[in-house]
Amino acid sequence: MLVMDAVTTEVVALLAQIVGRYTREHEAAASAVELTPVQAKVLVALEKPLPMHQIAVKLGSERSNVTGIIDRLQARGLVERRPDEQDRRVKNIVATEAGRELARRFQGSLRFAAEPLAALDAADRVQLRDLLARMLD
Repeated sequence: MLVMDAVTTEVVALLAQIVGRYTREHEAAASAVELTPVQAKVLVALEKPLPMHQIAVKLGSERSNVTGIIDRLQARGLVERRPDEQDRRVKNIVATEAGRELARRFQGSLRFAAEPLAALDAADRVQLRDLLARMLD
């Protein structure tokens, strides 16, 4: 069993605070452009056409949940379903121009995520990035 030392406990608490802040701000930014947080994630993920199963993987969600999300985005004219060029049985989800514009507006409002990093110099940001990447390996 892993025993957490004082520094590890403090790092875990700080990460929890960062995640909490990010989640609150992400939800507020999505709401400001009249999206749910998950709808915003889908629009941002649609840099290129994606089949539903890949969207489900990106969201860590079931395909059946993604269908409802896509239905709601399509009803608003933000995405379209198009047959895949290689396999016409597969439907790709493609952001419309309105969907791409809304995704850009949403992403432009995410400055809150970068603001705390401004307190770090370039070398510290690189070191932080590398340490976070190592944690994910």
